Amino acid sequence: MGMLDGKVALVTGAGRGIGRGIALLLAREGAAVVVNDLGTALSGEGKDESVAQQVVAEIQGFGGRAVANTESVADYAAAGRMVEQALEAFGRLDVVVNVAGILRDRMIFNMTEEEWDAVSAVHLNGTFNVCRQASALMRQQGSGRIINFSSVSAWGSPGQPNYAAAKYGILGLTAVLANSMAKYNVTANAILPYATTRMIDSTPRGQEFARVHGKPPSELAEGTEGDPANVAPMVAFLATDEAAGINGHFFGVRGYTISIYSHWELAAVLRKEGGWSPAEIAEVFPSTIGPLLDLPEPVELPGHDRPVRGTAAMQANPSSWREIAPGIQLWERRVYYDAKR
Repeated sequence: MGMLDGKVALVTGAGRGIGRGIALLLAREGAAVVVNDLGTALSGEGKDESVAQQVVAEIQGFGGRAVANTESVADYAAAGRMVEQALEAFGRLDVVVNVAGILRDRMIFNMTEEEWDAVSAVHLNGTFNVCRQASALMRQQGSGRIINFSSVSAWGSPGQPNYAAAKYGILGLTAVLANSMAKYNVTANAILPYATTRMIDSTPRGQEFARVHGKPPSELAEGTEGDPANVAPMVAFLATDEAAGINGHFFGVRGYTISIYSHWELAAVLRKEGGWSPAEIAEVFPSTIGPLLDLPEPVELPGHDRPVRGTAAMQANPSSWREIAPGIQLWERRVYYDAKR
């Protein structure tokens, strides 16, 4: 018996990398899966229907149920057909996982309108398109799970203005879904993953790795912490009935580590009766809100290959890790910015 027996899932971008790992695990846990992938290059160009079909064959090979969908999430009508395909093939739709994505990286001062639009169309519009179509059905059913994929690039990756903006938008969309769909027993959560996929291959660091090792990093990731399959268990868990009370949260999944991100929090408030002048703000800002912007030195964190600064580190101290069970460690934020320092 699997944790998802009797469930039906739609996974976009399921032909490769993280999406493929999710589709395979959901199927192994008993779900029937609509495997969506247009089969494009990383830039979003071209089409290869065999990419989705190969994953379907893998699932069917171990006795699972799956059908291929090779349409684009950027097409609103096509997103509707994905939902219809789930109904026609399996009778319902319980789980939606939005993974599909492309990259068109460039610094903001060099980016073209087409590069901006292409990435936004797949990531942000594509996530909306599928969520819009699926949420209507899940509302009627009175149940459902929506798991959207964002990225830590949303915090401001310099060469990815299109990607970062779209991924930040997905967090906002996920929060809206969580708030608006809860009364229909539909949950929505977001995953901010890290895995060694072809997206990593395309980075300068990935290209340097390939030069040194003779292969891109994604081809050597299987069985390591960078294996895209490591992202799938958390997604599968969020898709289960056991996760019914988990709604509106943002989870990081990196290798063998699962984390939860704080939502946008109010850190400090300044108030002056009658309003402010710029000069008055300049006078009090340095001793009040200013210290909150004074980021600490980078700290070493388990699971990161370089020191992490500021909110990403949550002002961590490696000694904050504690073992809660054999082989399982927990880190909690215990240090906060002190406005009086």
